[in-house]
Amino acid sequence: MSRPLSLFSVSAILILAIDDGSRILTKYYSNPHPPSGNQTDYPGQIAYKTVKDQKAFEKGLLEKTAKQTTDIILYDQKVIVFKMESDVMLYVVGGPEENEVLLYSVVLALRDSLNILLKNSVDKRTVIENYDLVALAVDELVDDGIILETDPVVVASRVSRPPAQDMTSMKNIDLSEEGLLNAWNFGKKKLAEKLRENL
Repeated sequence: MSRPLSLFSVSAILILAIDDGSRILTKYYSNPHPPSGNQTDYPGQIAYKTVKDQKAFEKGLLEKTAKQTTDIILYDQKVIVFKMESDVMLYVVGGPEENEVLLYSVVLALRDSLNILLKNSVDKRTVIENYDLVALAVDELVDDGIILETDPVVVASRVSRPPAQDMTSMKNIDLSEEGLLNAWNFGKKKLAEKLRENL
């Protein structure tokens, strides 16, 4: 029996150190809205609920992929796509029925956006020093297991700086008590005008 279609494609994104197997960044995703009832197998269900289970999975995964020549494997009933960069391994984990090409595009987008953000220096030390940028890049790629973006240039531009048009308008905002009161009165006036137009 086929499973229902779902947007929840990614089970986890992992960045692990190759030399000691330590976790640099790990994000396990679960569907925030599981189906009603006691259904145990549904898209977006988190597979590794405890940190102990996650670390055991990551250790086995690193051992399995350390000497692989391919970028995709089936491990522990999960489709794993990965890329090695210097001394770190980037993983995208999906369910056994997931499209490997889609998952591969996510790991490539992660690798390329990190290369843009970290100026082609994706190694353990640089990733840890720029953890905020790396975490934001992962969040721009995937949210709750749903793939949002696979263009590394777009991801890097969203992470590295805020949009210019928003910043120019932010400079002139008066956040004093009087400025906030003026904004409130302006909003009330505009709302009243809009309501009168609709009557």
